[in-house]
Amino acid sequence: MVNLNEFKTRRQKLMHTMRDGIAIIPTAPELIRNRDSHYPYRFDSYFYYLTGFKEPEAVLVLIAGVEPKSILFCRDKDVEREIWDGFRYGADAAQAEFGFDEAYSFKQLDELMPKLLANQSKLFYSLGADAVWDARVTAWLNQIKAQVRNGTSAPDEIVDVRKMLDEMRLYKSAYEIDVMRCSAKIAAGAHKRAMQKVRAGKMEYEIEAEFLHEFYRKGSQAPAYASIVAGGANACTLHYNANNAALKDGDLLLIDAGCELDGYASDITRTFPVNGQFSAAQKEVYELVLSAQAAAIAQVNPQSHWNAPHDAALDVLVQGFIDLKLCQGSKDAVLESGAYRQFYMHRTGHWLGLDVHDAGEYKDKAGAWRKLDAGMMLTVEPGCYIRPADNVPEHFWNIGIRIEDDALVTESGCEIITADAPKTVADIEALMRS
Repeated sequence: MVNLNEFKTRRQKLMHTMRDGIAIIPTAPELIRNRDSHYPYRFDSYFYYLTGFKEPEAVLVLIAGVEPKSILFCRDKDVEREIWDGFRYGADAAQAEFGFDEAYSFKQLDELMPKLLANQSKLFYSLGADAVWDARVTAWLNQIKAQVRNGTSAPDEIVDVRKMLDEMRLYKSAYEIDVMRCSAKIAAGAHKRAMQKVRAGKMEYEIEAEFLHEFYRKGSQAPAYASIVAGGANACTLHYNANNAALKDGDLLLIDAGCELDGYASDITRTFPVNGQFSAAQKEVYELVLSAQAAAIAQVNPQSHWNAPHDAALDVLVQGFIDLKLCQGSKDAVLESGAYRQFYMHRTGHWLGLDVHDAGEYKDKAGAWRKLDAGMMLTVEPGCYIRPADNVPEHFWNIGIRIEDDALVTESGCEIITADAPKTVADIEALMRS
């Protein structure tokens, strides 16, 4: 259940940080798929973070100062449109239900915004994020500037409100953590279901369907991103999402799939054998990636900086590549030359929250990797992708492995909220035999 006090507190915090001035945060537009069919609607994350309001055609306006005020512009209550499109709150009900100080019809936006903007010292708005909204806001400001002889002034400074919200969104509240734990539990269950349903001869999209079944059955509103269901050589394509190949006996299956619950994403990757039994070569590489992930997870704590988990994973992987004869030379030489990038070409994680690649800077203002703090949520996802090549032993060809979990930084270390999804060789093989 959505905790509406949570959103009200966030609005108050943002207005306190603004001190004075006015903020404009629009939600996302509806998008046409073809002719009169729309893509499934998904609200703008910044707007939702402050409102909990999921309808399109809505704008949040915050006025900071001595008497702070929150204002929502939204669609009118329209019984006839509700017959076609479903329930609408309308301004009065939205104000009461979501705790705004005022609410108006979206149709009144162009009439009221110049009045609200007039004589404000600063405008907090994400200029450049949306050309349509940029044009609209510019038109309001020009209206105000045309009245300068009447003593009316426009804001003389524009501040990127998203930068301010990025820092807020980086630290998850108890409510957000609870929702993300639930999202992670649903996604972990879907990965377990896939391990039990996979068989040689099935299609990748059949396994993807098992995920969708489990997501929706457990209350998720949507996948958090386009699922990757990659058998055999397909797993060596990082963003593979065709999901239309047959699964073969003896191949590995890499699945990168998570769900969205009340706006919050989970993000899990598991790799397992189609026939339920790792080959010797597959097990060697898998155990290497799993060891790299363990080393990275050990660095997810408030004593570490953002890049420490990546450095730890890379150290283990590079030594492993040398031991497996995938890379030649000393560890320092392989790191310096970048030869390891033939097999590991991405970083080890990203922030996670309302967006899969969530808001928040990775470096501080001085350019150093930022320190990890309690309340941050990130993924830990090392991998190894071995395409056929002259310098690669043939028994490793087309092995693609990634192991990804979601980690909450705690006061003493971290909590892996996706731990329900099996990932040791023994646990995976036991589940697939059951």
